[in-house]
Amino acid sequence: MRYITTPIYYVNDKPHLGHAYTTILADTMARFYRLQGYETKFLTGTDEHGQKIEQAAKNHNNSAKEYADKISLEFKKLWDEFEITYDIYARTTDQKHIDFVQNIFLKMYEKGDIYKDEYEGHYCISCESFFTPTQLINHLCCPDCGKETSLLKEESYFFRLSKYQDKILKWYEESDPILPKNKKNELINFVQNGLKDLSITRTSFNWGIKLPKELKDDKHIIYVWLDALFIYVSSLQDENSKFWPAHIHLVGKDILRFHAIYWPAFLMSANLPLPKFVAAHGWWIQDGEKMSKSKGNIIDPRKIAHTYGLEAFRYFLLKEVSFGNDGDFNEQSLINHINAELSNEFGNLLGRIIGMSAKYSQNYIDHKDVLIYFSEEYQQAKKHLKEAINFLEVLQTNHYLEELFKALNVANLSISKYEPWNLIKNNENKKANALISLCANILAQVSILLNPVLPNSTKKVAKALNFEISSKTYQKLILNNELLDFKASPCEALFPKIEQKSQKENEIKQENKAKIKIEDFSKIEIKIGLVKDCQAIPGSDKLLRFELELEDNEIRQVISGIAKHYNPKDLIGKQICVLSNLKKAKIFGYESDGMILSAKSGDKLVLITPEQLVENGSLIG
Repeated sequence: MRYITTPIYYVNDKPHLGHAYTTILADTMARFYRLQGYETKFLTGTDEHGQKIEQAAKNHNNSAKEYADKISLEFKKLWDEFEITYDIYARTTDQKHIDFVQNIFLKMYEKGDIYKDEYEGHYCISCESFFTPTQLINHLCCPDCGKETSLLKEESYFFRLSKYQDKILKWYEESDPILPKNKKNELINFVQNGLKDLSITRTSFNWGIKLPKELKDDKHIIYVWLDALFIYVSSLQDENSKFWPAHIHLVGKDILRFHAIYWPAFLMSANLPLPKFVAAHGWWIQDGEKMSKSKGNIIDPRKIAHTYGLEAFRYFLLKEVSFGNDGDFNEQSLINHINAELSNEFGNLLGRIIGMSAKYSQNYIDHKDVLIYFSEEYQQAKKHLKEAINFLEVLQTNHYLEELFKALNVANLSISKYEPWNLIKNNENKKANALISLCANILAQVSILLNPVLPNSTKKVAKALNFEISSKTYQKLILNNELLDFKASPCEALFPKIEQKSQKENEIKQENKAKIKIEDFSKIEIKIGLVKDCQAIPGSDKLLRFELELEDNEIRQVISGIAKHYNPKDLIGKQICVLSNLKKAKIFGYESDGMILSAKSGDKLVLITPEQLVENGSLIG
């Protein structure tokens, strides 16, 4: 059994690139499990209660339910358009979920894990969470999203989270459930610092699930995270209950704490089994910032898929970033992946196999001599396929795809090395046909394993070579190492190359760029700053926070996206160049007063520094 879930997406706005990445990743895993022969359930859906939804509905002149219906439909329509193979589309406004949550709340209350008290603290509406003063940044802002919190005091029911501290730590140790592995230590440190009981009801707004009638306390609604997390269980009632516990909960890194601390504690209280894995991916960002409507940097996944093709879009998202890390979206990188890998390595190999088989063997491809002539190449390809499976099991999709394309490279290089056209000229027909069969079998095996990412394109390969992609052929070709005979037929190009702009066009574009005058340049103020302190920003893989000393001992805070290129400790004491009269901006919840200058060298950013020590605050001109 395999049960995989995406987060149920909050309906405060339309789906964006980050939602698409999570859902495509979950869809890939669900397809992979089905290919392996597992009975699989795949859940996605929407989280529709809470103060943030209530406010968004008012801003759009809708009732909360009307607004939730509208945005939830946007998500469902996009997943259907993207051919996402979900089995369950769950909504927290469904009556069966409401009934389930009220019932589980009552059981936890009767067990003694829920009690009534009063709460006062800083509340973040965006994250639906309370924080202590020591957790806040800049005295008022949420440590998770950077938005300003509100001081809130209200009567509340509390969950005895502290009771489950040791059990959660034991779960981490014995089950090793966190992916990627490096996230586990962050959670252990958080839990070891002490878990406080969790406020799990609200009275300051109305849009949510009411307490069970048995408690006779109508002014309270249930905390949105307690409500939302139980959707994973409430959706598996009746014949689907056999799928619990979940094999993988896929989540964004910003909600890992809810899924890896609160969720297991809730499940323990409810006497339910815990999931096998909770897997946290990074964010898709632009210019070092998480995408958000307020910043105006949201990428529409539908537009990208329409422009470049859905399957190319799927491939890019899974290849571009290592699971757990942030990814910077770049259209040129997407084009490069299409041309270099999908077109050259994958599509072109199919075309060569079809062409050679038509020319040399009347389209029939016989496997009987493959291991006589090309056993070494075949074993090399199989090694890459085995590694690919191992990587996909732990969601390292970029390495999984790398290994599959290494196997394709074995086939492509073998054609270049052995030159079947010359083998035919030299009357080595058996070896030439064995070479074509080697390549066809490698392509078939890669296509089976690539099917979860490129379901339609790999089906075209299977049709062109006259084999099927199924759990049966997975067993035969991947697990049992069997070779197939093929009957090839013509096929359209799988991934036509995307034309690049010519060098001349690029030169014209450069010539047409607006020139600036000396008076324009004089408006720019670039100064030398001494790095007094440099720290990584929690929650970001890309950003560093600098404290710079300029003239007259002035200290500036500047945020820069160079964390992947420098160790912050190594920068303390260095002089760097800073654009000092740039308008202040807020980045990831931190004020940035200026911009640190760097140059791009390949994939690396290099800081601009003076050749020798100069006075702090010296003007560059």
